[in-house]
Amino acid sequence: MRDSGLDLFDPRTAVMDSDYSSSPIGGRDPDFAFAFNDSNFSDRVLRIEIVSDPPETRPESEGSQTLADWAARKSKRRRGDIAKKGIDICHSFAALGISNCAEEQILDQQPDSEDGVGDENHDEEEIPMVEDSLSGDEAANSDDSNWSEDGSSSLRVKTLHISSPILAAKSPFFYKLFSNGMMESEQRHVTLRISASEEAALMELLNFMYSNTLTTNTAPALLDVLMAADKFEVASCMRHCSRLLRNMPMTPDSALLYLDLPFSVLMADAVQPLTDAAKQFLAARYKDISKYQEEVMNLPLAGIEAILFSDDLQVASEDAVYDFALKWTRTHYQKLEERREILSTRLGRYIRFPYMTGRKLKKVLTCSDFDPDFANKTVIEALFFKAEPPHRQRTYATEESSSTGRRFIERAYKYRPVKIVELERPHQQCIVFLDLKREECTNLFPSGRVYSQAFHLGGQGFFLSAHCNMDQQSSFHCFGLFLGMQEKGTVTFAVDYEFSARSKPTEEFISKYKGNYTFTGGKAVGYRNLFSIPWTSFMADDSLYFIDGILHLRAELTIKQ
Repeated sequence: MRDSGLDLFDPRTAVMDSDYSSSPIGGRDPDFAFAFNDSNFSDRVLRIEIVSDPPETRPESEGSQTLADWAARKSKRRRGDIAKKGIDICHSFAALGISNCAEEQILDQQPDSEDGVGDENHDEEEIPMVEDSLSGDEAANSDDSNWSEDGSSSLRVKTLHISSPILAAKSPFFYKLFSNGMMESEQRHVTLRISASEEAALMELLNFMYSNTLTTNTAPALLDVLMAADKFEVASCMRHCSRLLRNMPMTPDSALLYLDLPFSVLMADAVQPLTDAAKQFLAARYKDISKYQEEVMNLPLAGIEAILFSDDLQVASEDAVYDFALKWTRTHYQKLEERREILSTRLGRYIRFPYMTGRKLKKVLTCSDFDPDFANKTVIEALFFKAEPPHRQRTYATEESSSTGRRFIERAYKYRPVKIVELERPHQQCIVFLDLKREECTNLFPSGRVYSQAFHLGGQGFFLSAHCNMDQQSSFHCFGLFLGMQEKGTVTFAVDYEFSARSKPTEEFISKYKGNYTFTGGKAVGYRNLFSIPWTSFMADDSLYFIDGILHLRAELTIKQ
């Protein structure tokens, strides 16, 4: 027996808001286009009161708008709406016979969190609506004034025949309007007040609620409909608009616009695929930050976040990401308090501090642009991560894969991160650990090479490089490892070095080669065939040197006076 407590028209309990709900017509929502504005299939009259837009928000040519025009118009209009918001709310509820306006504001949309939680002047548009208590004959014969009670100019009134079950099934807004249990909800006439620039979008929305289709096909018009659908809580229309916009060619301007929609729209599940597509577009376009440096420096915060979130950034190391984030923040936020806020709560989440070098992490602790508490916590977390064994690091990365920060996930850096242990006595010494994945080694064949991040000993910078090359007799490919000194003048440097690698079955580090070399700037020393075996044996499934898919290398450098 069916549950008598289930309301089939309540979008909160019935699956009627989906694009593909259970229905007798091919699995899609039924098409009620024949009933739109038809008195034979309607039980109410919707009275749309259209008021003029403020002069500064009126578009010169509504039909030839670009996305930039749309963004400018919406920004101005949202600012203009703040001034008249309180009047609209009180007027609307006064017409409903509700005297306590402040208590009823809980029915409004949630404020944009970026504008400040609890801010009464949050940046969003209201939906003035009243229930008309006039009878049908009285409404038909009434003389609509050209001025509303708040003094805004009323251009005209549009009247439509509507079906409350159809609108209620599509929209929680209309469901609550028609079932609020008040006497006014039983009246046949319902009044909505909108601005002139919203008229086309509202008509498209109402038509969609009947027919599941839209007649508009331009990005600005679809964005207007998307905004209207958000106001009136028509999630199926938001999904439809989002899908149509995703199918249009993406540009940097459109992607940034989609990421700058009002907070309530951005947070809607129906719009997430559109914002995800915008983020992916920006991340792919600007993955090489150095190539578009000037253009990227001019991007807004939302664009920078999309870029820094990506795993595919083509950067030398995470140090470069840190330097870029700091430079961008200093360019766009002149006040120290603002920079600290942006770095601590926004951009700092996308800098992967655990993969920064120790020298750069020290600079984080002394950088005044970071809040001291944030800097201390972040650096300590990074150092603990570096100290963990590789299998624990992989566990953290796996757990982090679905998070918003991804701070433990390694990017495809040009220079591979290393772990370093520095000793001062009895000699100046550093021990460097370099881990390479099997896939990274596979990609080295037949003549590739991969470099480590720089590390320092005795004030000089060094690096490791892994190669796939031919052995000295040029009879087969093999794996080689080299140690180089960064070029810095004509300084000479005598270093004792030792290369080791973990090996089965003990999985302990086993020394492969030892030597001594006097470095000059830009020189390198190493072994073309570190393991004394062909490349095919080194990469074989039963290779002794890959442990859980990781090649573990170690280099010890010592300066003896």
